[in-house]
Amino acid sequence: MARYRGRRAPEWFACPHCGGRVQAGARACPHCGSDEETGWSDNAEGLAEAGWVGDDDFDYSEFVEREFPDEGAGHATGKGKWLKAGCLLVLIAMAIALWLGR
Repeated sequence: MARYRGRRAPEWFACPHCGGRVQAGARACPHCGSDEETGWSDNAEGLAEAGWVGDDDFDYSEFVEREFPDEGAGHATGKGKWLKAGCLLVLIAMAIALWLGR
């Protein structure tokens, strides 16, 4: 009877840029996008211009303003919607209280 031999685990290496697992023979790192053309390093051209810089200096508000200029910063928090909903609920509660108090 033949014995089942499972698949061999694919060979991989650690990406020199981000440390992610990259399968041997892959053209680019699936985690950070580094490849042979960019030198598998931090020195990849165009990363800063595209917004791919370290997380240490990432400013979410700045990102939202840059990516969604028409929406403004107020929409990111949603405070206006909650304030309107709260006022509406208070008005409804007052109307019900007045109607039941007749």
